[in-house]
Amino acid sequence: MDRPVRKLTRLKEYDYSSPGAYFITVCTRGKRCILSRIVKPSGGDVGEGLAPPVVKLSGTGALVEKQLLRLPERFPDLSVDRYVIMPNHIHLLLTVRPVAGGASPSPTNITDVAGVIGAFKSLCTHEWHRMGYAGPLWQRSYYDHIIRNDDDYRTIAEYIDNNPAKWKSGTLPPGAE
Repeated sequence: MDRPVRKLTRLKEYDYSSPGAYFITVCTRGKRCILSRIVKPSGGDVGEGLAPPVVKLSGTGALVEKQLLRLPERFPDLSVDRYVIMPNHIHLLLTVRPVAGGASPSPTNITDVAGVIGAFKSLCTHEWHRMGYAGPLWQRSYYDHIIRNDDDYRTIAEYIDNNPAKWKSGTLPPGAE
């Protein structure tokens, strides 16, 4: 039986430990809506009226946020510039800063985006299992986009900020079907 061919999502010639900004999307396994709920503060459906929607984290979403905010402790040259924890996925805007000082850094001092996301997913899954859940929390891969300039950065930041307003209760985000 032939298995589907996995699409490579990384640029072949790009060094993902290069300083710069990265937009990352990570989805839950099976796109289960277990991380948060998107609610309107005044009631009603998201997208109606003037009040912006609010992200209400589940227990799983809270542990995801905790691990996300601890990433700069683990990777000192990394900053989490923006994020949103949606019901079945998270969006991150990460910046890898140049490694400071001295002679050429050893590979252990270099933050690689794949290593960051791998550690994040592993730490979250470990904590999730400690909460009594079984099985994988995350999909196998993730989406990344290398931020090319200030305009690209601003566009992605706005997308992250506005993502909850685009969520319709009981529906999946575009492309998540």
